[in-house]
Amino acid sequence: MTTRRTLLRAGALAALPLPAFAQGTQGSWPNRPITIVVPFPPGGSNDLLARPLAAKLQQALGGNPVVVENRGGAGGTVGAASVARGPADGHLLMWGHVGTLAVNPWIYPNNPYDPLRDFAPVALVATLPGVLVVHPSVGARTAEEFVALAKRAPGTIEYGSAGNGSASHITMAGFCDAAGIELVHVPYRGNGPMLTDLLAGRVKCSFAGAPVVLPAARDNRLLALGISAAQPSALMPGLEPVGHAVPGYEMVQWHGLVAPAATPAEVVARINATVNGFLNDPEMTQRLAIEGADPAPLTPAQFRDLIARENERFRVLVARAGIKPD
Repeated sequence: MTTRRTLLRAGALAALPLPAFAQGTQGSWPNRPITIVVPFPPGGSNDLLARPLAAKLQQALGGNPVVVENRGGAGGTVGAASVARGPADGHLLMWGHVGTLAVNPWIYPNNPYDPLRDFAPVALVATLPGVLVVHPSVGARTAEEFVALAKRAPGTIEYGSAGNGSASHITMAGFCDAAGIELVHVPYRGNGPMLTDLLAGRVKCSFAGAPVVLPAARDNRLLALGISAAQPSALMPGLEPVGHAVPGYEMVQWHGLVAPAATPAEVVARINATVNGFLNDPEMTQRLAIEGADPAPLTPAQFRDLIARENERFRVLVARAGIKPD
């Protein structure tokens, strides 16, 4: 979760002409199927974003098979650890998410991998802002009103998340920290049961992904108060950044590809160039938009800097908010 303006500036650099070695001199690669490990069960946002990218990558590589393999468990740590220990030849990649690469090291005491030491950043793919929504019974119609209400009644408003350490938990925890408010966290096992209770008013608010909550907001069953990005999103017209009410607040999810640390730099560069080359393709941007995501191409070095910054950011936030895993 990071500054979208920074990503856009860096993305312009990522679009510069490709170095010669990124244009096909690695003739021995790929020479067998490429596996992209999604360290979560099928059907979640990580899986739904990874699969169309895998199909596009397969097409760009002349039909060389690119398969998605789900290895869920322990908030993504099981699959991530298996990739960190896997063969570093460019045929094994992981769908890296802010949770697995920047949050998990600070909420799991015995996290089995180091995101900076054990992985080679390959390509940032997309960013996704969260949407702050409230049940109509709350009575707030803007982010400013919600913050004021929470300050008048600290520790009385309950918010739902997809689970301890989930993106919705982290996004709301960061918002509470920045706004100086105290809400009561109610973790669920996934967005489905959380949304059911939110619609029923058993919890009063959430800071969840657009595909989870916007359909109910469009039907006026929930009220959308703003997004967690620093700038308005064309995908969510009419929603302003909640940072207007809480200056300085911004927190977006990000997704991308990483590989085992010793993967050859030439192969990393070629994958990066290939992915960046089709991220702004209309078909790909439309598929990302379905999940509320914007393309966000970076170079491998820029992606590494992002991971390092986000690790420091969440080291501080997780400690301040006392976030623990399920």
